[in-house]
This record gives sequence, C-alpha cells and structure tokens, in this order.
Amino acid sequence: MLGFFRSFLKSRIGVAVALIFLGLIALAFASADVTGSGFGGIAGGDRAAKVGSNRIGTAELGKALTNAFEQERQKQPGLTMKQFLDAGGMDTVLTGLTDRLAMAEWGREHGLIAGDRLIDSEITKIPAFQGPDGKFSQSAYEQLLAQRGLTDKDVRKDLGQGLLARQILLPAAFGAQMADEAVQRYAALLTEKRVGTIVSVPSLAFAPTSPPADSTLAAFYNANKSRYMQPERRTIRYAIVDEASLKTVAAPSDAEIAQRYKLNTAVYSASEQRSVTQVIVPTEAAAKALAAEVGANGSLDNAARAKGLVASKLADQTRDTLANQTSRAVSDAAFAAASGTLATPAKSGLGWHVLKVDAVKRNAGKTLEQARPEIVAALTLEKRRAALSDLAAQVEQEIDNGTGLADIAKTLNLTVSTTAPLTANGSVFGKQDEKVSADIAPLVQAAFSMEREGEAQLAEIKPGEKFAVYDVGQLVAATPAPLDQIKSVVARDWAVQQGAAKAKAASDKILAALNKGTPLAEALKLAGAALPAPQPVDLPRQALTQMQGQVPAPLALMFAMAKGSNKRLEGPNNGGWYVVSLKEIVLGQVKRGDQIFQQAARSFGQDAGGEYAEQLRLAIRKDVGVERNDAGIKAVRDQLTGSNAQ
Repeated sequence: MLGFFRSFLKSRIGVAVALIFLGLIALAFASADVTGSGFGGIAGGDRAAKVGSNRIGTAELGKALTNAFEQERQKQPGLTMKQFLDAGGMDTVLTGLTDRLAMAEWGREHGLIAGDRLIDSEITKIPAFQGPDGKFSQSAYEQLLAQRGLTDKDVRKDLGQGLLARQILLPAAFGAQMADEAVQRYAALLTEKRVGTIVSVPSLAFAPTSPPADSTLAAFYNANKSRYMQPERRTIRYAIVDEASLKTVAAPSDAEIAQRYKLNTAVYSASEQRSVTQVIVPTEAAAKALAAEVGANGSLDNAARAKGLVASKLADQTRDTLANQTSRAVSDAAFAAASGTLATPAKSGLGWHVLKVDAVKRNAGKTLEQARPEIVAALTLEKRRAALSDLAAQVEQEIDNGTGLADIAKTLNLTVSTTAPLTANGSVFGKQDEKVSADIAPLVQAAFSMEREGEAQLAEIKPGEKFAVYDVGQLVAATPAPLDQIKSVVARDWAVQQGAAKAKAASDKILAALNKGTPLAEALKLAGAALPAPQPVDLPRQALTQMQGQVPAPLALMFAMAKGSNKRLEGPNNGGWYVVSLKEIVLGQVKRGDQIFQQAARSFGQDAGGEYAEQLRLAIRKDVGVERNDAGIKAVRDQLTGSNAQ
C-alpha cells in the first residue's frame, strides 16, 4: 500500500525533496473539491502544531491530508482514508508541513527570502494555470483557486515556503561526494564472488517408510483441517437482455428524420475548415516585420525561430472555433487568405497574430435525401436503446416487487443459464486456469456480496446495449476438502511432519561437524539418511541482481555470511532445513575508471547529499522548535475517518 509514496519518502534524498513539494499538494488540482471540509472549532482546539512563533491549524492539516489522500486514491481507487492514515499518511503530511514552516522561519531569520517576482515565475509554470495558448491565464488561475477554496495569499505563502526549502536543502545536498577509497572498497563488494556449498536436509528423507493407518491419517487431518480449506463457491443463474430480446421497434418516421436533419443543419450544410500555423508577437510593427521576412524566405517556422519565437499549429479550425481561440478579426483574416499564403496580421487579446494557411478542407454538405440513411441508422439505434432502457426499468420494477429470476425470464421469454461453481476471483472451482466468461465476470463480485440464494438483481454489462438479470443459484460455504479426495496430499503432509524433527536433528549434527572442521562428505554421513547431493555455489554478487528479486533464501544467506562460516536455515512449510557453508569470498578488482566505480560514486554521492540535507532539516527543526498538539491531531483524524460520528 502507498508503495511509491512511502518508499520515496523513506529515502534520505526523498525526505528532503518531499519537503520542497509537499505543500504543493494543495496546488496539484488533481483531487476532488474539498472546500466543504469543515475543521473549525473541533475538539482539541484549532491548532495541530506550533512551529516557532507560528502554528499549523487543524483546518490546514485537514485540507492537506484530504488532498494527499485524493491524489493517492487516483493510483489506488479502493484506498480508504483510514488505510491512508494507518500507513503513515498523517505523520508524513504533518512532518512536511511543520518542517516547511520551520525552514521558512529559519530562512527569514538568516536573510533568505522568496520574492514576489520569483513566486510569480513559479505560478506561471504551473500547467493548471495556463490557457489554450500555453501561457499563464489570470482567469484560469482565479477560477481554479475558487474551485479549490484557496486564495492568492494561500498560494503565494505555500510557494514561498517551498522556494525557501529549496534554497536551504538543495545546496546542502548538492555536490556531495564520498571519498574515492571508500567508493572503491564498496564497489569491490558489488563485484565480489562467493564460493561455498548448500546442503538440503528434506523432512521427507526422514519420513516413515510405511504409510500411516487410516485412524492416524484421520486424526492428523482433523487436527489440521485449516490447511485443507476449500474457498467459498457459488453458482450464478443469469439471463442476458440485449437488443435481440426486444420486440418490434417502430421505424423512424419522415417527420422524425426531417426534424433531426433540421436540428443538425450545421453538420449537413456546406462548411470549411482550415489548418493554420501562427506566431503571436506583441506589436503590429513586429507582426508586419515578421510577415515581411516570411515573404522573403517562405517559412514562418524558420522566421519565428530566428527571432526566438515558437510557432504553434491549429488543425481543422472552423471560422467560429478559430475565433473562439483567438479573435473574430484573426479568424476573418485567416479565412480570407488563400491556402499556402500568409493572412493579414490581426490582433487578439494575446497580441498580434501572423498566420499561414497550411490547408483548406471544404465540405459540400448533404441534402436531406443524401443524409437520410445515416439519420435513419442513428434514430433506429436510439429507439432500440431507448426501448432497451425501458425494458431494464421494467425489470428493475419487477425486482423491487420481489419477482424472482425465473418469473422475470418467463415474462420476457428469456433463457436462464447457470455457471459452474465459481470462487470469488471468478475462477471455476477446481479449475484454476478456467475463468468465467467475460460477459458474466462483472457479476461475480456482486454475487459474492449477496447474503442468500434466489435474490434477483439487475446489472449493466455493456452500457446502453446489454444487461443481465441474475441471482445466486447455489452457495457453498468455505469448508475443508473431504479426506477421501485429498488423501495422498494429507499422507504426504503427515510424512513431512513426522520427518521434520529428525531433519532438524540431522542438520544440527551436520552443522556441528562442519564447525569442528569435519570434511563435508564425512559430515553428511552423520545425518543417518540419504540426502540430495550438495549444491556447489560459485557465483558473483551481480548474479543476484539478474534474479529480479527471486533470490533463493539459502543463496541470499550465503551472500550475508562471513568467510569460513556455516549457517543453518529452516525451509518453508516444515519441508526441511538447509546447511549453508561459505568457503571463500573473492573481492572484485575495481579501478577508478571502471563504469561500476562511476555508478557507485554517483549513488553514494546522492546518499551522502541526502544525509547532509536530512541532518540540516533535523537541526533546523530543533533550532526553531516544533510542538505537536496531540488533541488537535486526533480530532482531525477522527473527523476524517468519521470516528467521532455518533
């Protein structure tokens, strides 16, 4: 849960960088509208923390937590606020807020500032505040602030704190290095090779040779029934309702066709679209000068780049859509020019536009008779979908009245089908590789939430086109598999259990002998049973990386051991033991010009820089003084999770 969110903030450099940007949670504009969250006057007062001479209110903390939660929920749709807070969301957000405020106060005391012009430049870089032309839009800025319940003062304060944190922390981390000698030593560890042996001591090697009596097996089964539980399974009875289920639907009338044609006059009338390239300059003189240069070399793109300007393209614009994006004067000029030529420079609220008409598309339009086939098809589809919607409403009414699936199917002349027994993940019980059909898959989750069989439900399978009436046909609770069906499995588990204690004793003997210097072949004889052949290991550490996180436990242990040592490791599921013997560690030879040395130096430099920034952050926090109000924090948590609701 919260994988990246938590793992990133656990890293040293992650903590420092997070403090710079954490306050911008309120400006991310990726969350739902949270302006209705009221935190004023809640129990514990309105203070969540005191930072020097400043404070963080419960309302500020509540809004920051809500925004952080909403952003995380976009990545994990099923996430709840309680899960978010339990996973460390409260501590992460509050620490970020208090540390940013502490650094802002400390920075001001030592002459650091974030001026208005610097804050202005940061505001203009935020994509959410940009208009259609890619430039800062004051109206977009004001609208988004109003939607999020923020003020210009809130934004500037937040950005100012982030900029101060950046001024303080990034220089502390920048350029940090670890001594070459230390890097070389650690890099050598990355290229080391280990030589040793892994001995497997399986429990089955010490299992009884004769099978257990039925009474013994039954007693073992009864004592371990939880190991043999079969999941709950259910069958789903269903009837599919789609357009094929409809009775005759009336064809569109001439009057309906004519009305639809009239309503879509703009679609069927003759029209023209133009694709243009435009450059916006501040003055008419500059526009005329640029147009003159284009007339000389023929390329608006090249002329714009020569002046440090960027040309933008607008494709397939009608006269009205182009006017909406620029101005009526600009649009009229563009539609007055021939294809491949420059339009007369014209003005909009953004400046003067120099446009080149790249292409012209003309649509001759359609008469009523020409448009009739597509209008008939569209109206027919609409009528059938409307009829299907009415049918769904009729079925829903029948369900509300307590009518069962069989009676509904009989009334509508539908066929009722039944699935094989299914588990909660949609697999066919007993056939893990077989899944329920794609049409029925959306019904599984709801079917497993029903409390009993025979309760008809309605579900949309394909919006506007297909739905299903269904219920649970048979419900079988989770129970242990019958002994007679899994007798061989239970017998093997019994044998493993019987041999487990002897396997442990045998591994103890082997380990003790190896620690006394006994040769491996002689030590294995002490086990008293035939064991699998020892596995020699001669691997570089880099081989573990290639295993992509699937490193066997005994091998991982070998790469954590001291040279000449022996260790014992328990295998999974009571299956036995491993004895790991490390004979030799061969360090790699890394030169300072090697690529691995350069990679290690960069990595250790980042770690060192992160450590410097972290220590500075903690020192500033201590110097300024941070006090948390546990009552206020608890009140915010209770309100967000609903714990205080009575």
